[in-house]
Amino acid sequence: MNALQPWHIIVLVLVVVLLFGAKRLPDAARSIGKSMKIFKAETKDLTGEQKAEAEAESAETRHIAPPAPAQTAQDKQVADLQRQLDELKKQQAASADQPQKNAS
Repeated sequence: MNALQPWHIIVLVLVVVLLFGAKRLPDAARSIGKSMKIFKAETKDLTGEQKAEAEAESAETRHIAPPAPAQTAQDKQVADLQRQLDELKKQQAASADQPQKNAS
């Protein structure tokens, strides 16, 4: 007897439409949908972080070292990027000097 019946839902919908207006309801539903999407993404991130932390702790207890070649590949990539940055700085300095020579 105390269950929610269809006419209860109809009355509730009418009250909501009267309070908020028909123009605001789509915007409200859209913002609620975006909020739910963000909430789901954040909860997935949290569970993913907890799993990653648990895996890191288990790796520490087993004393497994990360593979060395991955670190050397990163070092090589950093060195390449540093070299490219130095070359760009030289090119920029050279291009900055040329307008001054032409102006004289």
